[in-house]
Amino acid sequence: MGTKKKSKNKDVRPRLQGAKLASFEFFNNKESRVLVIGDLHAPFDLDSYFDHCVEVYERYNCNRVVFIGDVIDNHYSSYHETDADGMGGGQELELAIQRLQRYYHRWPDAHVTVGNHDRIIMRKAQSGGVPKEWVKDYKEVLRTPNWKFVTDVEIDDVLYIHGEAGTAKTKARSDMRSTVQGHLHTQAYTEYFVGANSRVFGCQVGCGIDAKSYAMAYMKVGKKPAIGCAVVLGGKTAVNELMVL
Repeated sequence: MGTKKKSKNKDVRPRLQGAKLASFEFFNNKESRVLVIGDLHAPFDLDSYFDHCVEVYERYNCNRVVFIGDVIDNHYSSYHETDADGMGGGQELELAIQRLQRYYHRWPDAHVTVGNHDRIIMRKAQSGGVPKEWVKDYKEVLRTPNWKFVTDVEIDDVLYIHGEAGTAKTKARSDMRSTVQGHLHTQAYTEYFVGANSRVFGCQVGCGIDAKSYAMAYMKVGKKPAIGCAVVLGGKTAVNELMVL
């Protein structure tokens, strides 16, 4: 009997089987795999948080990105107490823009759900009677022309909001609709609710803030921030990915 000849084509790859095949098919199908980036509060965000988000994005082979709001802090114009020794408005804004550029260059096509800190300047302009025509768009100010700044966005029947009235689980349970939100810096979880004919989840995303910065002085007593992001797979499963600090 003759012996089989070995293939001369070195590029031939062995067929995937079992768990390896299932994993390959899972990460290469066309379902949405959404990376959810938590509150940044730039320029008071952690340097290492960007690297964490990139690593999670690549590990899950994500194909969409949602910033869950408060991408900037606007500490100098806050409705709460500000640090008299902190940066002036122009300096803080310029530094925030610079720090956001790495996120924009990595993910130029993303949704941003506008948060309460993002809106501070808009709110003050409105309360001061300034017509909208005099106020620039977020993407123009932050030099992120392709980002889509929205109140909320729906992907695969999952609602993404910044969230300023309650928690992700309370909204998901009351509406029986899968909901992802940020805003609460000290919480990160996913909780599922099952009905007779439905299953939904509430995903509370962590954040990327630097708790040691002067703008976060109010957090130096009590709970620590939950530093992390989240991934939503096909609108069915949410995973919180916390950083190891």
